[in-house]
Amino acid sequence: MNESILNDIKKCLGIAKDYTHFDQDIIIHINTFLEVLYQIGVGKKGFIITDSSSTWTDFLGSDSQRLPAVRTYIYLRVRLLFDPPSNSFVTDSLKKNADELEWRLNVEVDPGVEE
Repeated sequence: MNESILNDIKKCLGIAKDYTHFDQDIIIHINTFLEVLYQIGVGKKGFIITDSSSTWTDFLGSDSQRLPAVRTYIYLRVRLLFDPPSNSFVTDSLKKNADELEWRLNVEVDPGVEE
Protein backbone atom coordinates (compact mmCIF):
# COMPACT_ATOMS: atom_id res chain seq x y z
CA MET A 1 0.00 0.00 0.00
CA ASN A 2 1.51 3.29 -1.08
CA GLU A 3 -0.94 5.73 0.44
CA SER A 4 0.33 8.94 1.98
CA ILE A 5 0.72 8.71 5.75
CA LEU A 6 -0.26 12.35 6.24
CA ASN A 7 -3.30 12.21 3.95
CA ASP A 8 -4.56 8.98 5.55
CA ILE A 9 -4.34 10.41 9.05
CA LYS A 10 -5.94 13.69 7.93
CA LYS A 11 -8.81 11.71 6.40
CA CYS A 12 -9.34 9.83 9.66
CA LEU A 13 -9.35 13.16 11.51
CA GLY A 14 -11.97 14.50 9.11
CA ILE A 15 -9.64 16.98 7.40
CA ALA A 16 -9.57 17.29 3.62
CA LYS A 17 -6.20 16.45 2.11
CA ASP A 18 -6.04 19.82 0.31
CA TYR A 19 -6.57 21.74 3.58
CA THR A 20 -3.00 22.24 4.82
CA HIS A 21 -3.42 24.69 7.71
CA PHE A 22 -2.85 21.98 10.36
CA ASP A 23 -0.31 19.87 8.48
CA GLN A 24 2.69 20.88 10.61
CA ASP A 25 0.87 20.08 13.85
CA ILE A 26 -0.28 16.72 12.54
CA ILE A 27 3.17 15.90 11.13
CA ILE A 28 4.80 16.57 14.52
CA HIS A 29 2.41 14.14 16.21
CA ILE A 30 2.76 11.51 13.48
CA ASN A 31 6.56 11.62 13.75
CA THR A 32 6.37 11.19 17.51
CA PHE A 33 4.44 7.97 17.17
CA LEU A 34 6.45 6.68 14.23
CA GLU A 35 9.39 6.84 16.63
CA VAL A 36 7.42 5.02 19.33
CA LEU A 37 6.62 2.30 16.81
CA TYR A 38 10.28 2.03 15.82
CA GLN A 39 11.25 1.69 19.49
CA ILE A 40 8.96 -1.32 19.85
CA GLY A 41 10.32 -2.86 16.65
CA VAL A 42 7.99 -1.65 13.89
CA GLY A 43 9.20 0.41 10.95
CA LYS A 44 12.44 2.02 9.86
CA LYS A 45 14.91 3.72 12.18
CA GLY A 46 14.94 7.51 12.04
CA PHE A 47 11.98 7.67 9.66
CA ILE A 48 10.11 10.98 9.69
CA ILE A 49 7.59 12.55 7.40
CA THR A 50 7.84 16.16 6.22
CA ASP A 51 4.88 16.31 3.85
CA SER A 52 2.29 14.15 2.13
CA SER A 53 4.83 12.37 -0.08
CA SER A 54 5.86 9.84 2.62
CA THR A 55 3.97 6.55 2.37
CA TRP A 56 3.23 3.68 4.69
CA THR A 57 5.43 1.43 2.56
CA ASP A 58 8.31 3.89 3.03
CA PHE A 59 7.97 3.40 6.80
CA LEU A 60 7.07 -0.29 6.97
CA GLY A 61 8.97 -1.66 3.99
CA SER A 62 7.98 -5.28 3.47
CA ASP A 63 6.12 -5.36 6.81
CA SER A 64 2.85 -4.45 5.14
CA GLN A 65 0.85 -7.14 6.99
CA ARG A 66 0.96 -4.82 10.02
CA LEU A 67 -0.42 -1.89 8.04
CA PRO A 68 -4.01 -1.86 9.35
CA ALA A 69 -2.90 -1.90 12.99
CA VAL A 70 -0.16 0.68 12.39
CA ARG A 71 -2.58 3.06 10.65
CA THR A 72 -5.14 2.75 13.42
CA TYR A 73 -2.49 3.16 16.12
CA ILE A 74 -1.07 6.34 14.56
CA TYR A 75 -4.58 7.75 14.05
CA LEU A 76 -5.64 7.07 17.66
CA ARG A 77 -2.49 8.59 19.13
CA VAL A 78 -2.61 11.65 16.87
CA ARG A 79 -6.32 12.13 17.59
CA LEU A 80 -5.69 12.12 21.33
CA LEU A 81 -3.11 14.91 20.98
CA PHE A 82 -4.47 16.91 18.06
CA ASP A 83 -8.22 16.70 18.64
CA PRO A 84 -8.93 15.15 22.04
CA PRO A 85 -12.55 14.28 22.76
CA SER A 86 -14.33 16.39 25.36
CA ASN A 87 -15.93 13.29 26.88
CA SER A 88 -13.63 11.43 29.27
CA PHE A 89 -15.23 8.08 28.45
CA VAL A 90 -14.38 8.51 24.77
CA THR A 91 -10.85 9.62 25.67
CA ASP A 92 -10.38 6.56 27.88
CA SER A 93 -11.68 4.28 25.15
CA LEU A 94 -9.30 5.75 22.55
CA LYS A 95 -6.37 5.43 24.97
CA LYS A 96 -7.21 1.81 25.75
CA ASN A 97 -7.49 0.94 22.08
CA ALA A 98 -4.16 2.63 21.31
CA ASP A 99 -2.48 0.91 24.26
CA GLU A 100 -3.78 -2.48 23.13
CA LEU A 101 -2.59 -1.95 19.55
CA GLU A 102 0.83 -0.86 20.82
CA TRP A 103 1.05 -3.99 22.96
CA ARG A 104 -0.09 -6.26 20.12
CA LEU A 105 2.39 -4.73 17.67
CA ASN A 106 5.14 -5.11 20.25
CA VAL A 107 4.28 -8.78 20.81
CA GLU A 108 4.13 -9.43 17.08
CA VAL A 109 7.64 -8.13 16.45
CA ASP A 110 9.21 -9.53 19.62
CA PRO A 111 12.24 -11.51 18.41
CA GLY A 112 11.97 -13.86 21.39
CA VAL A 113 8.60 -15.20 20.25
CA GLU A 114 8.65 -18.27 18.00
CA GLU A 115 6.21 -18.36 15.09
